[in-house]
Amino acid sequence: MTSVVLLGKPEREIPKLPYEIVYTNTRDMEICSMEIEPILPGKKIPTASESAENLCCWRYGMEIDVLEYMYVKYARVWIPDPEEVWKSAELLKDYKPGDKVLQLRLEEGKDLEYSLDPKTKELPPLRNPDILVGENDLTALSYLHEPAVLHNLKVRFIDSKLIYTYCGIVLVAINPYEQLPIYGEDIINAYSGQNMGDMDPHIFAVAEEAYKQMARDERNQSIIVSGESGAGKTVSAKYAMRYFATVSGSASEANVEEKVLASNPIMESIGNAKTTRNDNSSRFGKYIEIGFDKRYRIIGANMRTYLLEKSRVVFQAEEERNYHIFYQLCASAALPEFKTLRLGSANYFHYTKQGGSPVIDGVDDAKEMVNTRQACTLLGISDSYQMGIFRILAGILHLGNVEFASRDSDSCTVPPKHEPLIIFCDLMGVEYEEMAHWLCHRKLATATETYIKPISKLHAINARDALAKHIYANLFNWIVDHVNKALHATVKQHSFIGVLDIYGFETFEINSFEQFCINYANEKLQQQFNMHVFKLEQEEYMKEQIPWTLIDFYDNQPCINLIEAKMGILDLLDEECKMPKGSDDSWAQKLYNTHLNKCTLFEKPRLSNKAFIIKHFADKVEYQCEGFLEKNKDTVYEEQIKVLKSSKKFKLLPELFQDEEKVLSPTSATPSGRVPLSRMPIKPAKARPGQASKEHKKTVGHQFRNSLHLLMETLNATTPHYVRCIKPNDFKFPFTFDEKRAVQQLRACGVLETIRISAAGFPSRWTYQEFFSRYRVLMKQRDVLGDRKQTCKNVLEKLIQDKDKYQFGKTKIFFRAGQVAYLEKIRADKLRAACIRIQKTIRGWLMRKKYVRMRKAAITIQRHVRGYQARCYAKFLRRTRAAITIQKFQRMYVVRKRYQCMRDATIALQALLRGYMVRNKYQMMLREHKSVVIQKHVRGWLARRRYGRTLRAIVYLQCCYRRMMAKRELKKLKIEARSVERYKKLHIGLENKIMQLQRKIDEQNKEYKSLLEKMSSLEITYSTETEKLRSDVERLRMSEEEAKNATNRVISLQEEIAKLRRELHQTQSEKKSIEEWADKYKHETEQLVSELKEQNSLLKTEKEELNRRIHDQAREITESMEKKLVEETKQLELDLNDERLRYQNLLNEFSRLEERYDDLKDEMNLMVSIPKPGHKRTDSTHSSNESEYTFSSEITEAEDLPLRMEEPSEKKAPLDMSLFLKLQKRVSELEQEKQSLQDELDRKEEQALRAKAKEEERPPIRGAELEYESLKRQELESENKKLKNELNELQKALTETRAPEVTAPGAPAYRVLLDQLTSVSEELEVRKEEVLILRSQLVSQKEAIQPKEDKNTMTDATILLEDVQKMKDKGEIAQAYIGLKETNRLLESQLQSQKKSHENELESLRGEIQGLKEENNRQQQLLAQNLQLPPEARIEASLQHEITRLTNENLDLMEQLEKQDKTVRKLKKQLKVFAKKIGELEVGQMENISPGQIIDEPIRPVNIPRKEKDFQGMLEYKKEDEQKLVKNLILELKPRGVAVNLIPGLPAYILFMCVRHADYLNDDQKVRSLLTSTINGIKKVLKKRGDDFETVSFWLSNTCRFLHCLKQYSGEEGFMKHNTPRQNEHCLTNFDLAEYRQVLSDLAIQIYQQLVRVLENILQPMIVSGMLEHETIQGVSGVKPTGLRKRTSSIADEGTYTLDSIIRQLNSFHSVMCQHGMDPELIKQVVKQMFYIIGAVTLNNLLLRKDMCSWSKGMQIRYNVSQLEEWLRDKNLMNSGAKETLEPLIQAAQLLQVKKKTDEDAEAICSMCNALTTAQIVKVLNLYTPVNEFEERVLVSFIRTIQVRLRDRKDSPQLLMDAKHIFPVTFPFNPSSLALETIQIPASLGLGFISRV
Repeated sequence: MTSVVLLGKPEREIPKLPYEIVYTNTRDMEICSMEIEPILPGKKIPTASESAENLCCWRYGMEIDVLEYMYVKYARVWIPDPEEVWKSAELLKDYKPGDKVLQLRLEEGKDLEYSLDPKTKELPPLRNPDILVGENDLTALSYLHEPAVLHNLKVRFIDSKLIYTYCGIVLVAINPYEQLPIYGEDIINAYSGQNMGDMDPHIFAVAEEAYKQMARDERNQSIIVSGESGAGKTVSAKYAMRYFATVSGSASEANVEEKVLASNPIMESIGNAKTTRNDNSSRFGKYIEIGFDKRYRIIGANMRTYLLEKSRVVFQAEEERNYHIFYQLCASAALPEFKTLRLGSANYFHYTKQGGSPVIDGVDDAKEMVNTRQACTLLGISDSYQMGIFRILAGILHLGNVEFASRDSDSCTVPPKHEPLIIFCDLMGVEYEEMAHWLCHRKLATATETYIKPISKLHAINARDALAKHIYANLFNWIVDHVNKALHATVKQHSFIGVLDIYGFETFEINSFEQFCINYANEKLQQQFNMHVFKLEQEEYMKEQIPWTLIDFYDNQPCINLIEAKMGILDLLDEECKMPKGSDDSWAQKLYNTHLNKCTLFEKPRLSNKAFIIKHFADKVEYQCEGFLEKNKDTVYEEQIKVLKSSKKFKLLPELFQDEEKVLSPTSATPSGRVPLSRMPIKPAKARPGQASKEHKKTVGHQFRNSLHLLMETLNATTPHYVRCIKPNDFKFPFTFDEKRAVQQLRACGVLETIRISAAGFPSRWTYQEFFSRYRVLMKQRDVLGDRKQTCKNVLEKLIQDKDKYQFGKTKIFFRAGQVAYLEKIRADKLRAACIRIQKTIRGWLMRKKYVRMRKAAITIQRHVRGYQARCYAKFLRRTRAAITIQKFQRMYVVRKRYQCMRDATIALQALLRGYMVRNKYQMMLREHKSVVIQKHVRGWLARRRYGRTLRAIVYLQCCYRRMMAKRELKKLKIEARSVERYKKLHIGLENKIMQLQRKIDEQNKEYKSLLEKMSSLEITYSTETEKLRSDVERLRMSEEEAKNATNRVISLQEEIAKLRRELHQTQSEKKSIEEWADKYKHETEQLVSELKEQNSLLKTEKEELNRRIHDQAREITESMEKKLVEETKQLELDLNDERLRYQNLLNEFSRLEERYDDLKDEMNLMVSIPKPGHKRTDSTHSSNESEYTFSSEITEAEDLPLRMEEPSEKKAPLDMSLFLKLQKRVSELEQEKQSLQDELDRKEEQALRAKAKEEERPPIRGAELEYESLKRQELESENKKLKNELNELQKALTETRAPEVTAPGAPAYRVLLDQLTSVSEELEVRKEEVLILRSQLVSQKEAIQPKEDKNTMTDATILLEDVQKMKDKGEIAQAYIGLKETNRLLESQLQSQKKSHENELESLRGEIQGLKEENNRQQQLLAQNLQLPPEARIEASLQHEITRLTNENLDLMEQLEKQDKTVRKLKKQLKVFAKKIGELEVGQMENISPGQIIDEPIRPVNIPRKEKDFQGMLEYKKEDEQKLVKNLILELKPRGVAVNLIPGLPAYILFMCVRHADYLNDDQKVRSLLTSTINGIKKVLKKRGDDFETVSFWLSNTCRFLHCLKQYSGEEGFMKHNTPRQNEHCLTNFDLAEYRQVLSDLAIQIYQQLVRVLENILQPMIVSGMLEHETIQGVSGVKPTGLRKRTSSIADEGTYTLDSIIRQLNSFHSVMCQHGMDPELIKQVVKQMFYIIGAVTLNNLLLRKDMCSWSKGMQIRYNVSQLEEWLRDKNLMNSGAKETLEPLIQAAQLLQVKKKTDEDAEAICSMCNALTTAQIVKVLNLYTPVNEFEERVLVSFIRTIQVRLRDRKDSPQLLMDAKHIFPVTFPFNPSSLALETIQIPASLGLGFISRV
């Protein structure tokens, strides 16, 4: 063993400076926040100049002592420590050769002297730079030794919470003793397809590497999981199998992957138990082979088990348990089916209570029992067999309670009617007496006789326990066999991956036979591991073509020979077992005699003669010989077995002990089953019948050695992958790291051996590009050459003189251990020198700035002080002057106030006296005036009373007289009315009188009108005169009133003066009393007012408080209601989106099941219709069955599912009908919910649109001219059809008459025919015009008789009809008048149509003028912009503008040319048709004309004018051409040509026009058949070319357009309002296709989801490389040293993707969708989905890659995201919601760049990262890795602070985003403005069999 000297330089801290340092790279600037201490005097720090001098020494070939350079002051080293194993220390003094002591300082600040070994003079190992700590791969560490490995694992485990680490080819897994969210299906998807070095270490990465190598190298793989008990081996193996099950799936319907995973609960229940170290410790080893077919899908599995710990069945140590299944049975004893087992508590049974710990915290044994039974059922173990297993297990428990009573020292007996034994015999179905007898006796056979011998109580107990162990072991093997049968592959196995879950190296205080076998197996595995590691290391050197020598590594073959060689330990043990009186003591003596002092690996303990010591590769282990022979023999009395075999009531029990022929393993080699890739049988062979006795005598050790050899052969034939599980502590504390225990396991599992082999060679490997990028800073410009390889060679020769320290390979540079640290040291020194220069410059600039600032401040202070003093003096002067002025005015004020007071008193006395006198006079005058007024009113009242009495008497007398006269007149009239002659007289001349009266009435009316006019004029004049007179009268009245008032005023004034005089005296007397009362009242009032004011103020405050509260409450209620409304709205939107997403997911699952059903159906058809020899299936038979199911207008796609499932019974056998029925029911419910939501949404939209429509002015409805045109068109069509029919009949008649003389052009019949045709056509034209006139008249009359709003006016027609009725000849005049009227109306309508046409022309001309104006303005703007540009840019802009203009003109010309070509083709086609018809007609005519007639009768040319046909926007096709239509238009259509050359959505328009014609014909069968064929055709073409983006995009666009057409022309009011009147004429009339719209909507959803999958498959390989790995900004991120697991290089190669690749792909997607005419809203949804995929995949990879979490990578990501946002802006898609999907990625990038130190930083991070979950934020902080020494790691305390602050945040615990998530898609209605009648069908589509209608 040789020691390797590790070279390198110690790490030094950068001095701290409280400023911001700007570090300038060659290409970019990076701002790093750093703190650098000032350099203290006397503190020596190696400066950059010293480093430069050292570099110069290397360059000039001067040799210096490397150790002296590395072991300098402040270098950090590792020293041994009894508690922490290794401690970090710092050198306080430079080391010089010859020093015997190192001056060190520990991290806690304690100084010590470290003495070097005087013999070896070995220095303590150096510590790696901080930049290398926490690496994913231990081999990436520059210093490879035990403390570096331990420290790296501890940092990753404790600080970063990372449990996986690579060590070369080994995955080191540390058990966290905590559930971590890193094993979900999203993590599996993230690791699937990735290279092992591209992602962070994980068990899934190892599983993916094994799976990939199996597929790539065509070689079987093995995953070897090892470790101590409790290290997590079983869990790791379980996760590996879960990965294979999830990634590969199964090749059959049997769900093999579920069965493989279901085997775990069974095997754990019968093979796992609680130990002191692990609650779920596997007490057996197992090797599971997972079989794959040629498509690498799971088809089966097989399990091989090793060394079950049978002794645990009968004995458990303290704090341990028996196997889980026993406690599960006891916990489920109350179940009805378990009543017969007569179980009870676990504390009742001897076999389950010995450990004293029957319960495991957090484990429900009853629930685990349910899981075990479910797993058994899934694996095909029936309920009867399960109950049989439970009976056997219960019997074992009862057997353990059987007790023995001693009769003497050599015999014993079972107590009579012993209940446990009775229960055991009942359960096993054996005789009680027979079993009780053989438990206490044994049979001995000699050569001559056989006799029965009683046994002692101790031997009986041992025999009982041996029987229990034997039963359990056989039951264990039986269950394993049945599990293997359930996992047996039904098809041919192509390859397999084996997962070995085996015990690790074990050493306890007492080690017995089980530990010996376990450690023996680990010795074999370690040997295989060493050979594999060595081989890989040498293969790498050979591949790179570098010189290498054999590496000395530890070989444990001598230890293996000691155990298994001839006369080894196992041989001596087997030999002793064959001896009649063999014992453990005699075997120990044989071991001492054979190996002691002869083998260095074998030792004898000093104080024991019954033990031996073996030096294993991991540690020395002392084994106690006691029990070795018994456990190796595994003796069971044959008589007891025979009793059990004789059981007839219990069929399962004899099966456990039958000696049958060896049954081959399900995956064993068979003549036809296994290809050479797979191994031989997994399970060791059982004995043949002839060798039963011999095999029975084989010992346990012999069997274990054979199975171990078979296992090693299997592993050697596969490619191994290693997982080493580490147990961090013995107390199962989460994330607690015990260094001592970890080092023991690292030594035992071979990790340090891997490190040693790597360190002996070249552990550090760099590509030339990575080395150049990292150490470009050490090169000068002249050193950089075009050849990177030569550049690196030149630099390394200057930097490292010893050429043995590195080697140049073909693609990499190989370094010895420590050289990378040395280079990092030089690089850090160079950067430190640059930092010092920057510091110097910045400090000088800061000091100069500070001086200038201080000088300016001093000048400013002086200026302000002087100004302050001047202002103070001016203030003093102003105050003195102001005091004098105040005194003057104060004295003047006192004198003036005294004078004013005296003057006011005098005036007040005068006023009171004069007022008193005036008031007395006024009272006297007032009394006189009131008495006069009373007299006047009394006299007037008496006069009015007399007049009223007289007037009433006169009126009464008049009424009496008039009543008497009226009665007399009434009598006379009654008498006259009764006479007949009276009536005759009255009727004579009545008619004449009526006529006269009529005339008189008319005349009187005329007179009345004239009189009215005169009267109105007179009234006007009268009113004017009246007004004048009224004004005069009013004026006179006013003057009279004024005079009267003046007189009255004089009188009243006199009266008031007298009154005032009288009252003056009274007032004077009352004045005094009033004044006294006033003073009192005033005082009281003031007091009351003050009280009221106080109360008022209190009330005001209370009112204001109440108002404020009411206002606040109202505001709060309003805000809460608004918030609640917003939240409810958001919740409803979320519910709607969730429902849409759930429905679309179900639709996706339905389509997947449908495709699966189709595939199964195709496979079944192929299997059923295998062609016989000589017979081959033709295409016709295939095409006849193209449509596998049909749609009807009554059923939806989900309801149609059962119809499609109606297949023959043999075809639908493998399908799960319950799943289909559940899906059908769920889909129908979702459709109902969706329909209700859609109806509600449509109703809301209709209301909004109606409200909007009310505001806008509706267009005028059609007039008479439109009706006229439609009638004319219909009439022409009908007449055209009649003409066609007549022509056909005439042609038929001509062809039937064969005589040439009849049909010749000159023949009489021909002339008669022409005459008839002419006359008929003329008559037809006349009839047409008549019909048109009559119909237009009817229409106009209908319009004329419509009720008008103005009821006072009457229509002209009504007036004219009244006039005509007055005429005598009513009929003729009325007809003439109506005809004239209608003629006028017709002319008027024609004039209106001409007027409208002129207005349209005028509008078009105005539009052209407006367009020309806009073009002119645009040209002027461009000209102005160009004039502002520089000349070069101006020329470029003008050229660009000219190119754009010419391109637009070219496109317009191309469109015109295409239209003209279409018109020409159309005319040519019509011309050919007419020419053909004319030719046929002329030929037929020429045949019937004689030559003489041709000469005599010259032919007159007949010109037949053709009228342009008015198309209806329908396409007609024959029923038999339907498949041809679908084939040409859907199945064989090339999207590229259609999208480029034709209008977007043309196939959809064609299909809809065909549907319109079928609707026009009212042919429901044709509609149904066409729609069904269309849907099936689209599904077929997508199934055939579903991975082509253009195809999927094309059909998504056309499906949506077809759906929009069905809505637009459905006839529903909500859709029709978007149409033109012409489009509304094209609406469907006979069928409601709403249900087919739903089917098409579902189809569009499926196509959209397929489009998203295609997008994802195209973008997936680009995202990680383009967004994360590629350096878009070159030089920002430095390349860190890496280990054996090389990651993808960030340097762009030819094959790598960049951000430009992603943007180009996005441009391609967008242009294709636009060319296909996809709806803009749908394009936005697709872009949003694309950006979500980009963001989710990028963030997921960021969260799983530690090397990507750095400051520089955050800058790269933000730049890449900005480029994507720029793309969105260019495409006008910023409102699509795509940018919001990138928000988590943006925040993750910001999180990488922000400061992460203080509490303020934590608060900023919590507020900033609202789109990230707590788990994601903590993960990013844990993964944050500095790339340069100037960056700092995130402290654990800071992460804890973040976790505390985010504790209340309620978000998902999921770590990764769901990259497979698809947003729910909607298809907003988008009507087309294209007129259907204008659509032309190109000939390139091959649709000549359809015709336009």
